[in-house]
Amino acid sequence: MKHTTLAAALLMSFSFNASACLTSETETNDTESDANTGLCSDTAVSASIDSRQDVDWYSFTLASDGTIDVSLSHDSGDDFDWDLYEVTGSAVLSGATSNNPEEGSYQAIAGEHFIKVTRYSGTGNYQLNITFPDGNTGGQPEACTTYGTRPAKPSDLTASIVGNDVDVCPTLGDQAGVLLMGGGTDVDDAFSNRIQPHINGGDIVVLRASGTDAYNIYLQNLTGADSVETLIIDSQAKANSDYVDWAIRSAEFVWISGGDQSAYLNHWQGTKVQDAIDHVYAKNGVLGGTSAGNAVQSQYIYDPDGVLGSVSNEVVADFCHESINISNNFLSTDIMQNLITDTHFYERDRMGRMAVFLAHVGGDKRAIGVSEQTSVFFTENGEGVVDGNYEAYILEADTQTQFTQTECGKPVIIDDLLRYYITAGDRFNILTGATNVTPIRLDIDGTVTDFYNPSNPY
Repeated sequence: MKHTTLAAALLMSFSFNASACLTSETETNDTESDANTGLCSDTAVSASIDSRQDVDWYSFTLASDGTIDVSLSHDSGDDFDWDLYEVTGSAVLSGATSNNPEEGSYQAIAGEHFIKVTRYSGTGNYQLNITFPDGNTGGQPEACTTYGTRPAKPSDLTASIVGNDVDVCPTLGDQAGVLLMGGGTDVDDAFSNRIQPHINGGDIVVLRASGTDAYNIYLQNLTGADSVETLIIDSQAKANSDYVDWAIRSAEFVWISGGDQSAYLNHWQGTKVQDAIDHVYAKNGVLGGTSAGNAVQSQYIYDPDGVLGSVSNEVVADFCHESINISNNFLSTDIMQNLITDTHFYERDRMGRMAVFLAHVGGDKRAIGVSEQTSVFFTENGEGVVDGNYEAYILEADTQTQFTQTECGKPVIIDDLLRYYITAGDRFNILTGATNVTPIRLDIDGTVTDFYNPSNPY
């Protein structure tokens, strides 16, 4: 987690503006990668063009398909323009006349979009106002009784909440989602750009088997959640409590922290926790996790229960290395079926082990590895988008791929595996394989020390 962000948050009042809307430009935002985030529908942003070279970028996320209305007004005597972009490609709409305000409308699909403001002539102040379907129906979500009143908390359950302890029922987007984070420093943009517009002021629950409630204020300030509650669930008895079941079911976003995925499976699989998490996705909520919390999102789960963690150069030397243990069928999330995930990917050289894991679960499946300080957000239609500083990797097989040697006690040999490298701005549909990225072919040969071909698989 970003300790600097958390420290600042701890100094703030516990009350928080649920909209968390951007109202003033923050420099530098001169490139798409540095775009200001946090735009809310129909909330004006005050900004300025200060020089001939000044360019201002903003990003915002549509919770559903709909109309984007853009209005840019500026000082008399100036002439400022704007361009609207989807995640990839050239501008889909521009406002480049002499009108003031400069206005336009576009029928857009759900997901992230960008606005670039430039000057044709002059320098000075402007106001940018964009109206779009952000999932917010206006005002705070109303309290509701869908799940009844909050049950009594078991005396041995550690639970900590910030915000409102009465359930609210916001209007959610028309698709559920899954947020996969790679560990290390958390990705603020993933929470503010993906989760905040989706949950629309709803409730968040953080699940752990040990640790602190440090996520509570951090997530509330990034998402404008009605409440954030951390539950420490370290036994099946606690996982089957009515309190835990209610807290999870009534949430709009379930976040599973880093830790030990084997502990999560041992404590939570086959309990009310498992069913309640599935329920949140079924009502179009969002599931997510980082590190171990990422690992348990997929159908197939690397589960190092009681053994040392798998290391690439060891598992490629023996297909059935003692560190390999794969469990399955914890969650029922439809877009996470036929997948296995991995984390801390580039930093810990996990390409080899993920290729071996894929060979174990079957060549007709896919594997997703996410590097630290990086996340991938998938909507229910399979579309994935990357946030953060680095990249994610996807491995899959096709008719050219050969799992040449995958026998216990023997080195692994895999030829022509497809490896995709995706970063911010790239797209990959985990259901269909549709992408704007061209893969490379990757070979694994565990009979030699330098077992990757190409030698740098990243």
